[in-house]
Amino acid sequence: MTVRTAAVARKPRIGLVAGGLGAYWPQFPDLLPQLRRSADRVTTRMREFDAEVVDVGFISDAREGAEAAEKLRAADCDLIVGFLTTYMTATMLVPVAQRSGAPVLLINLQPTPSMDHASFDTGQWLAYCGACPLPEMANAFERVGVPFRSVSGHLEDERAWERIGRWIRAAGVRSVLRHGRHGLMGHLYPGMYDVSTDLTMVPGHLGGHVEVVEFDDLRVRVEQVKDGELTAKLDETREVFELADSVVEDDLRWAARVSAGLDRLVADFDLDSLAYYHRGLDGEIHERLGAGMILGSSLLTARGVPACGEYELRTSLAMLIADRLGAGGSFTELQALDFTAGVVEMGHDGPGHLAISERKPLLRGLGVYHGKRGWGVSVEFDVRHGPVTLVGLGQSRDGRYRLVAAEGEVVPGPHLEIGNTTSRVDFGCDPGEWTDAWSASGVGHHWALATGRLLPELRALSGLTGLDLVEVTV
Repeated sequence: MTVRTAAVARKPRIGLVAGGLGAYWPQFPDLLPQLRRSADRVTTRMREFDAEVVDVGFISDAREGAEAAEKLRAADCDLIVGFLTTYMTATMLVPVAQRSGAPVLLINLQPTPSMDHASFDTGQWLAYCGACPLPEMANAFERVGVPFRSVSGHLEDERAWERIGRWIRAAGVRSVLRHGRHGLMGHLYPGMYDVSTDLTMVPGHLGGHVEVVEFDDLRVRVEQVKDGELTAKLDETREVFELADSVVEDDLRWAARVSAGLDRLVADFDLDSLAYYHRGLDGEIHERLGAGMILGSSLLTARGVPACGEYELRTSLAMLIADRLGAGGSFTELQALDFTAGVVEMGHDGPGHLAISERKPLLRGLGVYHGKRGWGVSVEFDVRHGPVTLVGLGQSRDGRYRLVAAEGEVVPGPHLEIGNTTSRVDFGCDPGEWTDAWSASGVGHHWALATGRLLPELRALSGLTGLDLVEVTV
C-alpha cells in the first residue's frame, strides 16, 4: 500500500521574489537579462513542487522591495522565498521579511557550479555573486528580529533543491496546522494526566481551530446511515482488510455503520483530524459507538484525516504532521521490550494508518478491549519494514509544546495476534536505555510512528513554527 493524503488538503502558498542591485543594470547591460533568465528557471522549478506559487517578479531597489512586500502580505503566504541573483542591499528584503507575516527563506543559486575564471568579466562574475549579500541579510534580519534561513547552491544543484523542497514541505505542514480544524470528541481517559490538553494551546502554538464535538453528534449520523452506504462501507472493508475468523458479522456491520457515520461527521464539521474517547456502561449506545470506532478511524487515517483514541489531541496533531510529510503516522505507544532481539515493540490496539502497513491489514474480532469497555473488531498490522521516525508532540511544565522525534528501523520478527498494530523497532542500542531516554523527552503516552527518516523535515518545521525539537538518541 502507498501513503495517501486527503484530496482536499490545502496546498502551501509560496511567495517568490527575485532581485538584484539596480545600480548594476546601466553598468553591465547583459547582466539583468541573464539574471531574469535565472529567475525564470527558479520560478519553473518552484512550480514543480506541490504548492501554489505567488511570483511577484524581479525587484531592483528598496522602493520595489516595499511594493513586493505589500503584494506578498496580501497573498497570505505560508513561506516566502527570496532569490538573491546577485548582490542586493538589505533594504530591499527587510520589508518583505517584516511585513509579510510569513517566514522567509533566502536562496542563493548561481548559474552553474563554478565560473570560467579565464574568460569572465565583471558583469559575468556578478551573476555568480548571490552569496555576497547573505551575511548582510543575516545580520540585518537578526537586528530587526526576523529569523534567518538560507539555501546556497547552483540552479541545477539537486542537493540545494532537495533542501528547498524540505522547507516547502515544512511550510505545507505549517499551513495545515494554521488553517486546520481538529475534532475532539468525548472525554479524557480517566487518570491520564499527560493526555489532558488546554484547548487554547493548540491555536496558541500552531494556529487552527479545535472543534469540540459530542458522541451524540456521531450517534445521530450513524442512525442516518442508509443501506447503500452500509453496503459500500462493507465492500470497502473487505477490499482493504483480511478478515480473521474471529470477526463476528454483526460486529463488522456495526463497525461499518459507525465508519459511515464518521465519514458524515468529518465532512459536516470539516475536520482535518479527530481524537476521541468514551467509556460507556453496560453496552449502552455511546459505549457501542466508542467500541465501534476503530475501523472507521483507520480508514479515515489512511485517507489523510488522522483519527486516534484515548482523547489524544496532541497525538492526532502529530499524526497529521507525519501524514502531511508523506510518511503516514500511526497511533502508537510502548508495548514491550525484546532484549533478546534488541528491539522495542510498539503500536496500539487500533486504530492505525493502513496506508503504511507492511502487508494487507487484518481485522480481528475481540470479545474484550483491554482497559476499555465494549467489544468488536480491531486492526492488526505491522508498519512497513525499513527506516521509521517517531513523531510526538509533548508539553512542558510552562505549557509550551515541543516536537519530540527519534529515528529507528522496523524489522521483522514475531508479533502477538491480539488485534494490535505492533511493530518491532530497532534503535541501534539497548532497548532499555532507549526507552528511558525516550520517556525522559517529555513526549507523553502516545505518538505517531511514521515511515522514512524525517529529522531533516522536522528540523525545518521547528524552524518555521518556533516549536523546539527534541531529538532522542542514545
